[in-house]
Amino acid sequence: MEYEEIDLRQLLDIIRKRFVLIVLIVLISVITASILSFFVLDKEYEASTSLIIGNSKDYRSENSLEYSEVLMYQKLIKTFGEIAKSRMVSEEVIDTLKLNYSVSNLQNRISIQPVGDTQMINIKVRDNDPKLAASIANQLARMFKNKVGAIMKVDNIEVIDTARVPVAPVKPKPLLNIAITFILSLMIGIGLCFLLEFLDQTVKTPSDVEKYLELPVIGAIPDTTHVN
Repeated sequence: MEYEEIDLRQLLDIIRKRFVLIVLIVLISVITASILSFFVLDKEYEASTSLIIGNSKDYRSENSLEYSEVLMYQKLIKTFGEIAKSRMVSEEVIDTLKLNYSVSNLQNRISIQPVGDTQMINIKVRDNDPKLAASIANQLARMFKNKVGAIMKVDNIEVIDTARVPVAPVKPKPLLNIAITFILSLMIGIGLCFLLEFLDQTVKTPSDVEKYLELPVIGAIPDTTHVN
């Protein structure tokens, strides 16, 4: 038990001896992360629209659906998603909105996600311009209705929620970046302190003589250089 207390005391002494170094590393890292997050990195906004897919016969007055039909549409969601991100649809969106994007660039900004075990899908678009993100999402939904209806013979695709202009960016997240940077820089600073201590083999104190030479300290010469 005593041995563990001595080891813990030595670890704390090492940290205390190079505490200024740790603080400097953390401060520089956190300030750098703050500047990058708030002033350098481009803000990215996300707009989304949701659609429900089915045939007109699926929407009877009693609003009932055959279970097999629900399963069929759930399995087709991935196919619908690929159509929404296809070159054909992307090119029409670019032409209609007169975007200065390549097809691959636009496709990388789009994500298609199913909504649980339903016949609904979410179309999400990310862009540095919040208004443009909403415009692309809404235009993509309109193109999606036309193309899927023609290709898959689906005659009932309805937009449930149109995309609205996002207010807050989804990236970057300054507070999260700063928190992660603080933890990582603190770990790096402490690790560097222990590394420097490990590489430092000089004898500085009487306890170092006992530790490295395994000899008892008989006497010590006081430092008189600062005595008037």
